[in-house]
Amino acid sequence: FVPTTAAFFLGLFFTPIATHYFYTLKLWKKYSRNQDSSGDFQKIHNEKEELNTPRVGGIIIWGSVLLITLIFYLISIWFPSEENVKMNFLSRNQTLIPFFTLLFGAIIGLWDDLIQIYGTGKLARDDASWRKWKAFLVGAVSLLVGSWFYYKLGITTINIPFEGELYMGILIIPFFVLVSLSIFSGGVIDGIDGLAGGVFASIFASYSAIAFANNQIDLAVFSGVVTGAILAFLWFNIPPARFYMGETGIMGLTLTLATLAFLTDTVLILPVVAMLLVLTSGSVIIQLLSKKFRNGKRVFLLAPMHHHFEALGWPAYKVTMRFWILSVVFSIIG
Repeated sequence: FVPTTAAFFLGLFFTPIATHYFYTLKLWKKYSRNQDSSGDFQKIHNEKEELNTPRVGGIIIWGSVLLITLIFYLISIWFPSEENVKMNFLSRNQTLIPFFTLLFGAIIGLWDDLIQIYGTGKLARDDASWRKWKAFLVGAVSLLVGSWFYYKLGITTINIPFEGELYMGILIIPFFVLVSLSIFSGGVIDGIDGLAGGVFASIFASYSAIAFANNQIDLAVFSGVVTGAILAFLWFNIPPARFYMGETGIMGLTLTLATLAFLTDTVLILPVVAMLLVLTSGSVIIQLLSKKFRNGKRVFLLAPMHHHFEALGWPAYKVTMRFWILSVVFSIIG
């Protein structure tokens, strides 16, 4: 609880400083989604707000996690009392992999954000070809992590709830890649002020409880620290948002979430805990398939799903808060 709380308050302290530089450097997109969107989307989307709001707010999250991890690690070295050593949660067998997954994914995401901020042409507009490259990068990182699970940690099975272990052997590697890509696709939930932050906070809080129940204390602390950092981000991201999470937040968090699911052996529980990510990603897939095979007919007024409810006339804050509630409920069920 101490590192989690420390991450929250450090994030609150760190954010105004970071925000100053976000606005000074004008770290926002130069091209609006309205230019490539339908008229329905343009009705609910504030183009002026998008083009004047920084999109690298995820730095607040992983920056807070990085600082808290280093602070407690250094305290355990410089002042090696029994209590301080216990407070250090950076361990090789539990938290080293998710820690570096968070940072590596965040750096790749930051690169993507900077391309959309400073780039030109198709890349800056986040066209379909660039999205395929992003999926490839996520898959490549996942392949490395999956290989580490198999060759270094000896993870070869997944737990089937109420049934037992299913042996997968080396197939655990492509399975991890598939899970990572699936979760990453749910990152489209970052479409309304405060929505992604609230959903991810409840998901990581749930995994903190799951890890604690597994007696994976360091992993429980790490998940708690991520939760605290997300809540600090959310403090400034509620409407009107001071900044957006951006790919540097989404990519880091989704890759880390997949890693946590495998380390806690709860990968089949993940779709329940992260149900909002599943539904959001699923709504996009259903919409695309419907347009392709039903002569352009749509199932949703707009996809992803949260924009469907906006198109129905729900205020953005109502969509956000109801999604928060659902996310907490699904986290509890998981």
